[in-house]
Amino acid sequence: MTTRLTFPPGFVWGAATAAYQIEGAAAEDDRTPSIWDTFSRTPGKVVDGDNGDVACDHYHRLDDDLDLMATLGLQSYRFSVSWSRVIPDAVEGKVNQVGLDFYQRLVDGLLERDITPLLTLYHWDLPQPLQDAGGWVNRETVDRFVELAEVIGRALGDRVPTITTLNEPFCSAFLGYGTGVHAPGITDNGAALTAAHHLNLAHGRAVTALRAVLPSESQLSITLNLAQVEPASDSGADHAACRHVDAIANQVFLEPILRGRYPHQLLADTRHLTDWSFVRDGDLGDIAAPIDMLGVNYYSPARITAANDLGRATLWPGTDLAYSVHTSGPHTAMGWPIEAAALTRLLVRVKTDYPEIPLMVTENGCASADAVGEDGQVHDRDRVDYLRGHLAAARAAIEAGVDLRGYYVWSLLDNFEWAWGYSQRFGIVQVDYQTLERTPKDSALWFRDVIATNAVDTS
Repeated sequence: MTTRLTFPPGFVWGAATAAYQIEGAAAEDDRTPSIWDTFSRTPGKVVDGDNGDVACDHYHRLDDDLDLMATLGLQSYRFSVSWSRVIPDAVEGKVNQVGLDFYQRLVDGLLERDITPLLTLYHWDLPQPLQDAGGWVNRETVDRFVELAEVIGRALGDRVPTITTLNEPFCSAFLGYGTGVHAPGITDNGAALTAAHHLNLAHGRAVTALRAVLPSESQLSITLNLAQVEPASDSGADHAACRHVDAIANQVFLEPILRGRYPHQLLADTRHLTDWSFVRDGDLGDIAAPIDMLGVNYYSPARITAANDLGRATLWPGTDLAYSVHTSGPHTAMGWPIEAAALTRLLVRVKTDYPEIPLMVTENGCASADAVGEDGQVHDRDRVDYLRGHLAAARAAIEAGVDLRGYYVWSLLDNFEWAWGYSQRFGIVQVDYQTLERTPKDSALWFRDVIATNAVDTS
């Protein structure tokens, strides 16, 4: 039996990308290296030594990609700007008009096709000169980020209704400075906590700066990859570990941004890593500058255990506790467990804890071993099933009272998938990395129909 789940009027349907993952043109028009240019050239850091020099060549194929978005019926497109393209020498702060013009053309092209732009200021690609000066561990990077926000706000704010400050600061801080699996590749949990605070501060001060230059109706947001952390067992130790990881994964951002404080659990659990002296008077007030929307990125739940000898278990970034991976049930090509109902639980929890803030699912999708078939098409049934299940979960959250305003699939295009290089495909559009030809997959055509009907059919 098929059930049609309809979404509220005005629900926004979109797709998301990030600058370094798709743009290419890494050294053109005065763009300078970012930390991901440097990291991807460090032996052993990225699968197969891949880099984003060409990626999807979106920089040169902008009009074709915009037409593709229109063909798929996208109502909104979430993208990020390359800081190194807009301000090549981020220390000096001089704006590169050629780089800024690219985003002018992108925004204007979206509006011409009735696609609403959702702009992210920072999706992990810090300019290398700022990293050379200490990166997010250096408090002065906060000031440089505010300068970027003001430049983008003045140039594009009249046409971009919503600006997101940061994408997944957890990854920037804890994967970049804690585990070192992302750029800049530093392994110091104390530095990761410092970076997390400075990212929070950059967000809050950028919000305040943007309010001064944007139209009054503009909306400001941040996107967090909140973890649906759950204990691996009913033991007291696993529940305690779960609370600890929740503080590191979620509350380190949610509480200061939405409540103007760091939780006692977080401060107590990290005293052996840092004394938190990097938090200065006035910082928490700056961080808590009011926002209009919270973006939530979700892919998979995490089962937390106090033990760290579970074979497939790994240490959670910033902690000495482990999280376990499901050993049974469906997984994506990344090995991530598929549990759509966990998305419902996550959204309901955010609504319960922070009822005042509207939500958007700003990333959701899966990697799949896609290939173009003999008929020239990509039949990614597993991705369709994944998306269908998670849209049903999003609809269940709305039924439970969550103020969920939209959904963005990750990703529009197969792309440079960070430390996995080009070995993983998340796109609803196939990219042939030799010819750069785009082929909409079955999931893209299915998503087009979902958008057209504002509904998803489940069975």
